[in-house]
Amino acid sequence: MKKLLLFMLVAIMAVSMVGCGQKPAEKPAEDAAPAAPAGKVYNVVNLVNGNLGDKSFFDAAESGLKALAEAGRITYKTIEMGGTDQDQPKWLETLNEVASSGEYDLVICGTYQMPDYLKEAATTYPDQKFLIYDDNTYVGVNQNVVNITYRQNDMGYLIGTFAGKMTTETSVANINPESVVGFIGGIDSPVINDFLYGFLLGAQSANPEIKVDTRYVNSYVDTATAKEMGLSMINDKKADILWGVAGLSGNGAAEAALESGKAWFIGVDSDQELTLPADQAAITLTSGLKNVGQSIIWLFDEWDAGRTYWGQEVRLGIPEGGVGIVTDKNFAALVPQAVQDAVLAAQADIVAGKITVPTAIGDTTNAVVTLRDSLQP
Repeated sequence: MKKLLLFMLVAIMAVSMVGCGQKPAEKPAEDAAPAAPAGKVYNVVNLVNGNLGDKSFFDAAESGLKALAEAGRITYKTIEMGGTDQDQPKWLETLNEVASSGEYDLVICGTYQMPDYLKEAATTYPDQKFLIYDDNTYVGVNQNVVNITYRQNDMGYLIGTFAGKMTTETSVANINPESVVGFIGGIDSPVINDFLYGFLLGAQSANPEIKVDTRYVNSYVDTATAKEMGLSMINDKKADILWGVAGLSGNGAAEAALESGKAWFIGVDSDQELTLPADQAAITLTSGLKNVGQSIIWLFDEWDAGRTYWGQEVRLGIPEGGVGIVTDKNFAALVPQAVQDAVLAAQADIVAGKITVPTAIGDTTNAVVTLRDSLQP
């Protein structure tokens, strides 16, 4: 029998407070930076290949920089370059302009659309330091670039713990007696399977009877196919929780959960309760987070401590505050306390080193595939 409990979770701690168990920022506005140490105040420019107000990575980066500025550790300006096809020629032009000025200690940009432009600018201006977040395309090519990426396997473990425990709570609306959840991935690739590996392990740890229906859309922009998959998971396999890890395609899983009236949705990368239409947001219990703002604060903490990573990739997980889970709104209002406690315990164990979540990236044993296949309903 599954029990109804109430919900509350403490998410990932602040990036620079490793091991302290502080609740992390769930929204960009909640980022915080320690006071400035005696010494250098950095001058920074943040290049947005889009516009602020996205309620996602760009706003999160801006929040981290604002916190650093309020702490007296940096001065900065943000340049919104626009995100349309017509705007793209400005991206390299702006990179070259700020790099050639010699004004900035660090030039920041992010996301999958910027690596080619950044590589060209970083090669042309080898004395300028650059940071790119959520991308590792050209790691090591330029010794003046640091790549920040995120341990999606850590994130997956928290979300899996949540889903595995939540699907036992049959007193909650839409939760059925079957222990089945769904994972809709974009492409069967190491990165997507890294999310999946943590998800499977976390779900299995929280619920040894769990079954996970895993399917791949083979696209990041095909919401219709993802919706079909989601409806099949719900109606044929009795899944009551779907995690969409498929870019725009993943929103099709939210559509399926809403249309069926028999399931919940979990978002990814940013707080999708803030970005989905209101009716889909209402059935989104939580989201896995890449804490971009906190990761930028972490980099400055390291820089001030004399630890630099130019020419390297840095993967930030739960201990560094690089990833987390949304713990307010629906999570706080609808999720039983026992589920919150299970996620909090998983987080604490990862921070303490009691749990090390394996990664699918670079794993030649195909352990994630073996586990995935064994848990199919």
